Amino acid sequence: MTAPAMLSGLDVDSVYRSLFAAYPDALLLVDDRGTIVLANPAAAELLGYTTGELAGLAVDALVPDAVRARHAQYRAGYARSPRARPMGTQMELVARRRDGSQVMVEIALSPLADTGTPLVVAAIRGIGAYPRVKQALQRARYSECVAEVGRLAVDTRDPQALLRYVPEAAARTLDADMAVLYRIEPSGLELRLAAGFNLGHGESEGTRVPNRPDTPPGFAIAQGRPVIAEDYRTERRFVVPPAFIERGLVSGIAVPLSDRGRTVGVLGVRSSKPQRFGDDEVNFLQSLSNLLASSLQRAESEEALAHSQRLESVGQLTGGIAHDFNNLLTVIQGNLQVLDELPELQGANAQPLVAAATRAARRGAELTGKLLAFSRRQLLQPARVDVGALLDSLADMLRRTLDQRIRIAVEVAPQCPPVLADPGQLESALLNIAINARDAMPDGGLLSFAARPSSDAPDDDAPAPPAGYVAIAVADSGSGMPQEVRERAFEPFFTTKEKGRGTGLGLSTVYGFVKQSLGSVDLDSAPGRGTTMTLHLPAWREAAADDAGAGAAAAAALPAGLRVLMVEDDAEVRKVVRAYLTALDCAVTTAADGEQALAAIEAGQRFDLLLTDIALGAGMRGTELARRAQQHKPELPVLLMSGFAPELVEPERSQPLPWELLRKPYGRDELARAMARALGR
Repeated sequence: MTAPAMLSGLDVDSVYRSLFAAYPDALLLVDDRGTIVLANPAAAELLGYTTGELAGLAVDALVPDAVRARHAQYRAGYARSPRARPMGTQMELVARRRDGSQVMVEIALSPLADTGTPLVVAAIRGIGAYPRVKQALQRARYSECVAEVGRLAVDTRDPQALLRYVPEAAARTLDADMAVLYRIEPSGLELRLAAGFNLGHGESEGTRVPNRPDTPPGFAIAQGRPVIAEDYRTERRFVVPPAFIERGLVSGIAVPLSDRGRTVGVLGVRSSKPQRFGDDEVNFLQSLSNLLASSLQRAESEEALAHSQRLESVGQLTGGIAHDFNNLLTVIQGNLQVLDELPELQGANAQPLVAAATRAARRGAELTGKLLAFSRRQLLQPARVDVGALLDSLADMLRRTLDQRIRIAVEVAPQCPPVLADPGQLESALLNIAINARDAMPDGGLLSFAARPSSDAPDDDAPAPPAGYVAIAVADSGSGMPQEVRERAFEPFFTTKEKGRGTGLGLSTVYGFVKQSLGSVDLDSAPGRGTTMTLHLPAWREAAADDAGAGAAAAAALPAGLRVLMVEDDAEVRKVVRAYLTALDCAVTTAADGEQALAAIEAGQRFDLLLTDIALGAGMRGTELARRAQQHKPELPVLLMSGFAPELVEPERSQPLPWELLRKPYGRDELARAMARALGR
């Protein structure tokens, strides 16, 4: 049967109109003036208009502004020589929709003959629905998002802004229902929800989940690679929280955040569509994760550097103050000691006043010592310390003095080596930490001490000691510290205690002592989880023992009439030390600077001991004076005085000074013992 026979009895016009309306591609009938005469429903849907709105609209309205002039020229040329042009000959065509958005299209043109009026049928197909094109557009969207995150990572100095932005950007780009970003807590035992987008019931920033393989983020960390859950309803590798199913979430993807081989968190995205995620989504989230991990690491490194620089600058300031204060205390203590021994004061009411002033001066010296400890300029006397014996002794003392509701435990690993540290300063540091722990447990709790060998190096690049380290950890079950307190814990004069209950020098003293001992400090704390502070100190090596037996003559009596050349630039201190030496039956020659003292030695004056301060104002230092003096008289004993450590005076030195060193402030008896040691060397 022929086509005309098949159409006999039918309304041909109605059939063609039905075909026009049912055609799956967008169809526009355009006249020679470029006006749309007729549009089918597919065209209205593709271009965002109704069919009535398209009828009578200039076809130029569907062309983006940037190419409208060129399109007008093309349309004029086509009108002069109309011809059929199939789809696929030009791929990079764009149509402008009613809302101003654009859609990539293919267009076929067909001129109609025998209509009496020049008409052209434009068949338009949106190519965004093509699988390959759709995938290319998706990848372009992913790349654009990664580039935007990269720009933000470079421009922002606030890691929190990046943390907040990434989950939202990931969810919106993937058209997912929600996104979460977990970070591993310092203990490694938990994951904290650091940021999220469109969070559900039971999840909010700060929520913690165990870092175990049976949790969704913990499983990704355990695998060490991206994990896709195609359908939570059939998932068996980890436990799916019931809230996921209740909210209608079906699929998900979790990507570990890794920086230089260290996992620091997990970025996860969840969707209500099954099998939503594939290789492209994995690559996209991995790119975001790498950018985020690197940015966080950079921010942490910059903050650590800035914090270290702040502590160093404060340390330099406190060290300078302590040096001047030590000279003042030397004068105060010396004059108080002279007053105390005056016959006129024996049995008088003035003696209690002198004793009270002396005790206050000692407390001032202790405070100065703490300042020097923080600034790492105190004079340490490292020795072999049995960690187990020290912790047992400290625990016994604390059991007698602390609240009985505080239980104390000590655990020392078998074969734990001794440490090389100043015994008194180490005990003081542990006591400071224990007192802080007590204050964090007003209702009682557990205070534990532990020690074990450790290979952990300090935070800086200092070479590891030959025998490695010993880690001494002090842990409490108290209230813990929020992040803002934890970040400032080692700053001097920073305290959370009420007025009158603390100076804020406790932990800064610990920090300075450990750093000066070539060790490091780790602080792990969070609200409600208590605090653990770990000191990493160099282990003792038997070969480091002092075979020379320095200090064995500390108690030896000083010979009468000892000829002492005393060099001190501070007139008041010089007067006090001269009084000390005179009381010790010494013949004293004083000098205000190194040049004056060296001139006396070079002139041939005989001395049995050179007693000199290290810092002698703008002139020659005491160490240089000692070297040059012994070049003239190699047998001349030297005793240095200072409130500074040798490395402050000579930072380039890697070996200890070859002379005895006396810390300021000091009393007459301390001076006598130091002189005896110097003569014994």
